[in-house]
Amino acid sequence: MTQLLPHVEVETNDQPNASIIWLHGLGADGHDFEPIVEQLDLPENAAIRFIFPHAPSLAVTINNGAVMPAWYDIVEMKIERKVDELQLKNSVNAIIDFINNEIARGINSERIIIAGFSQGGAVAFETALSFPNKLAGLLALSTYFATKDSIQFNPANQDLAIAIHHGTDDSVVPFSLSEVSSELLLSKGYSVEFKSYPMDHSVCREQIEDISQWFVNTLNLAS
Repeated sequence: MTQLLPHVEVETNDQPNASIIWLHGLGADGHDFEPIVEQLDLPENAAIRFIFPHAPSLAVTINNGAVMPAWYDIVEMKIERKVDELQLKNSVNAIIDFINNEIARGINSERIIIAGFSQGGAVAFETALSFPNKLAGLLALSTYFATKDSIQFNPANQDLAIAIHHGTDDSVVPFSLSEVSSELLLSKGYSVEFKSYPMDHSVCREQIEDISQWFVNTLNLAS
């Protein structure tokens, strides 16, 4: 049996029929987005299992080699952000283990959403767009497509529901990086819902409402 990363699970119903795997940012952990489940105010009939994995602890070069929860090392902070792709791919494999585990628990892959904030979003991009079975959606928050030049896109997810959100005042991950991600995916025939918010590297109330509606639409939940 595959050993999953330590994680937090929150179920909105005792018989989930959909799963959302949500990846935190650098230096955080799975508890970071746990409170958002209640804030989403999803329909009462929503039967969703939220999974918030904890990233392993790694030395992060841009933080003077400090060890912290990280999905991969960031080697330099230039606009394109040089990353350790091997570590990123290792994290992708860890998230694929969660996807396969959800399928084994009876959740159809087409009812699984991959969400990620900042560094977690980079892993989410690679995971969802390269996965060999159709997924429900990809939610990329305040992030960047770190593997855009090396990813092997899988046609199984050509019609994936994709939402990209970013704060226009982001001082950590430049807003322009989400514009680049969106433009690239649109050029490859993907459908992308792009939203911007007047905020820094965070989430805001208006955005949470938009995320909730996107979950309702993507998973065909009755509102």
